[in-house]
Amino acid sequence: MDVSPLAWVLTLVAVLGILVTDLLLVSRRPHKPTVREAARVVVFFVLLAVAFGGLVWAVWGSQYAAQFYAGWLTEYSLSLDNLFVFVIIMARFAVPAALQQTVLIIGILLALVLRGVFIAAGAFVIERFSSVFFLFGAFLLWTAWTLLRGGEEEEEFEENALIRWVGQVVPITPDYHGVRLRVTIDGARMWTPMLIVMIAIGTTDLLFALDSIPAIFGLTKEPYLVFTANAFALMGLVQLFFVLGGLLDRLRYLNVGLAVILTFIGVKLILEALATNSLPFLNGGDPVEWAPEIPVAVSLGVIVVVLVTTAAASLLVDRAERASR
Repeated sequence: MDVSPLAWVLTLVAVLGILVTDLLLVSRRPHKPTVREAARVVVFFVLLAVAFGGLVWAVWGSQYAAQFYAGWLTEYSLSLDNLFVFVIIMARFAVPAALQQTVLIIGILLALVLRGVFIAAGAFVIERFSSVFFLFGAFLLWTAWTLLRGGEEEEEFEENALIRWVGQVVPITPDYHGVRLRVTIDGARMWTPMLIVMIAIGTTDLLFALDSIPAIFGLTKEPYLVFTANAFALMGLVQLFFVLGGLLDRLRYLNVGLAVILTFIGVKLILEALATNSLPFLNGGDPVEWAPEIPVAVSLGVIVVVLVTTAAASLLVDRAERASR
């Protein structure tokens, strides 16, 4: 896939421009959006992602378009898991409803920059050490197992070391002051709780990238597609938070579906690593001929079927339980 430097620059400018514009619009009138308002934005971003996939198809071909769609759907579904944690963070730090949208946008903007660093590092390592797919595949299988083992239990948010350190050494006001990060109280400059919340959102999303980045590299090796799939998934995440709201707990089989997808991609990565093997202690350093190659169309089909089945089963069981009460 030949992506010119100009295409990279235009894409980065467009992505950052959309996110910054969204932030500025929200900051001018902080509020909790209605479900209808948020749903319109979610639909816009979904259609924008579909249109971008069409552009990839027109410029680079159907194979790369299928890789983008598969990667975007995977990142979007993994992002739903992020929302569970975001709900807990908002409650943990008692973020006012009117400020939640601003907090999410800033945190996700930070996460996009940090994910960009992860993607660049991943592309560098993959280009020079194809055997890293063994590690990526094993990590995804382990992540899938932890998702299944966790079941439906909701884990509490635990403050990481950075948040605890900032809370100890930085003067923090007890109350929020709108979207402001710093205020002056009795002549002393102090930070507001907005700082801690944004750090929590940004670092939490970065931790989720530890499984989402290897997962998408299992679907496409093109850094441009990896970045754009992540960008479009994060774009719709803020509004999706307000659209789903209380519906999140109804997606009881989400972890099962994500575990199936991560298992599939993990196996796919290990098979690819076997097919391009160069490790001297494995098969004499030669590629394993029997390792099959899984077409991207199959990957896209598996992801779509798993997501639809998971959502349908969750809603059907939830409806049955509500009817029986």
